[in-house]
Amino acid sequence: MSLAILSALPQEQAGLRALLTDVSVVSRAGREFCVGRWRDQQDLVLALSRIGKVAAATTATTLIEHFGVTRMVFSGVAGGLGPGVTVGDVVVARDCLQHDMDASPLFPRHEVPLYARDRFACDADMAAGLLAAAQGLREGVAQHFEAPVRQQYGLDAMQVHSGLLISGDRFVSAADEAQALVQRLPQALAVEMEAAAVAQVCHDYGVPFAALRTISDRADDQAHVDFPAFLEAVAGRCTTLIVQRWLDAQAPA
Repeated sequence: MSLAILSALPQEQAGLRALLTDVSVVSRAGREFCVGRWRDQQDLVLALSRIGKVAAATTATTLIEHFGVTRMVFSGVAGGLGPGVTVGDVVVARDCLQHDMDASPLFPRHEVPLYARDRFACDADMAAGLLAAAQGLREGVAQHFEAPVRQQYGLDAMQVHSGLLISGDRFVSAADEAQALVQRLPQALAVEMEAAAVAQVCHDYGVPFAALRTISDRADDQAHVDFPAFLEAVAGRCTTLIVQRWLDAQAPA
C-alpha cells in the first residue's frame, strides 16, 4: 500500500470511495479501512480517522504499521483564520502546528516537547501537486457546481491558499477565540482538529505528508450554522475533485 487519504468524517471522502475498484474493507484498531485501486494504476487506502488529534494519530499509525503506507494526505474541512480566507476557499498546508500544545515554562508555547520544533513541514512535492489541482478546480468551478450552490457559498470567488494550518482538540466557533488564535499565530490560514497530529506521526516514521482543507466557515460565531450544510453540499465534492486531479496528474503518460 503506497498512498492513504484520511478524512475525519464520511461525507469528506464518500466521492473518492465510489471511484475505487477492487475494493475490500479491512477492520483494524476499531476502524474500517477501504482498500482499493485507483484507475487500475495504484493502490489506495481510504481511512476515516474520526475527530481529534488522538484519533487521527491512531489512524495514521495503523496505516503505516499495518498497511505499509508510504505517503499520506489528510483532506477535509477547516475554519478560516487568515485575511481573505473565506467560505469556499481551499487551503493547502505548507506546515502544521498544534495550537493547543503548551508545555511552558519547560518548553516554549506550541513547541512539541523533545522535538525542538513547533511546526511539521508538509512534503513539498505533494503540496505543490495538490495546490495545482486545487487551482485547476478553481478555474473550472462552474463545471462542477450548480449555480445555486456557487451563489450560496461564494464558489465563483474561490481562492486557493498555501501556508500554515493549525490543529487543536477544540472546534473553534467563537469570534473571540478565533481572534486570539490570529493574534498568537498571525501566519495561520485555517484551524481544524487533526492534521498537525498526523504530520507529527508521519515525521516520526519518515512518511511524506500533505494536508488539504476546504474552508467551511470563518471559525467564528457562525461556525455552528455554516458547517453541516457546507459539509453536505461542497466539502466532499471539493475533496473528490482535487484529489482526483492530483492522482490523475501522477499517472504514467
